[in-house]
Amino acid sequence: MNKIGMNLFVWTSSMDEDLSETLAFLKDSGFDFVEVPISEPNDTPNLAKWQRIGQQLKALDLGVQTCTICSHDVSLISPDETTRRAGVTYLKKIIDCSAAVGSHILMGPMYAGFKTFTGKPATEQEWNWSVEGMREVAEYAQSKDVVLAIEYLNRFETYLLTCVDELVRYVEAVNHPNCRAAFDTFHANMEEKNVAEAIRNVAPYLVHVQISENDRSTPGKGHIQFDEVFATLQEVGYEGPIAIEAFGPNPPDLAAATHIFRPMFTSPEQLAVDGLAFIKSEMVKERKSALLSS
Repeated sequence: MNKIGMNLFVWTSSMDEDLSETLAFLKDSGFDFVEVPISEPNDTPNLAKWQRIGQQLKALDLGVQTCTICSHDVSLISPDETTRRAGVTYLKKIIDCSAAVGSHILMGPMYAGFKTFTGKPATEQEWNWSVEGMREVAEYAQSKDVVLAIEYLNRFETYLLTCVDELVRYVEAVNHPNCRAAFDTFHANMEEKNVAEAIRNVAPYLVHVQISENDRSTPGKGHIQFDEVFATLQEVGYEGPIAIEAFGPNPPDLAAATHIFRPMFTSPEQLAVDGLAFIKSEMVKERKSALLSS
């Protein structure tokens, strides 16, 4: 049975706020885990903070995974060697925070700076820089019992990995058991010619799925063909975690980064409850279909 989680981006980007009521609400609503964003601007990570959050989640019997992005000044594909080394150091720091909060999966587009472009396709040198850096990061992640779930993005947010074929080639190039793949339906909806075939291609490496609607609103309220998504996940035997990811007008920094300029849902709580019900209904439907066809 897949565990179902909720990304906390609709409430926070930093986890500096007191989310006690939100976390209790998500547990009471039926979620198995939360996906916690981690960003650590300081040289010395605040591990005590993440340990405290981990204890809070454990007390609620709520699982945890983590996610992160890299800014341009810690990009693994920067032409500046100092910046690339800073990227490796930064990701190791995020892994430390993930381990402190109790997460065994860290997902995100960690291979390059978010929304950092040259105006040209990725070069072989940029690819090699990223692969080399990620291999070192994956080795460190293994020592902390954390698996990296690499997420490709759409072409407006990155230029190194923008489709499943590139993601699979990247994971195979890194060639480390702690470097695996994530699949986000928002990006796939934009970049894949055939979403079902994309899921089949990434299935051998898939350790995390994000369910995100085409307009970042409540899953099931847009035009993504989730029947196909869940049917294919059932077909390939995916049993890993599934998380809802959405973005709203708050927090303002994330709204600006994700270009949310109008309300997409009534409230984060409404989105979470309705999204969870939709995912559960899709999963039940696909299990029934599989039993009838067996």
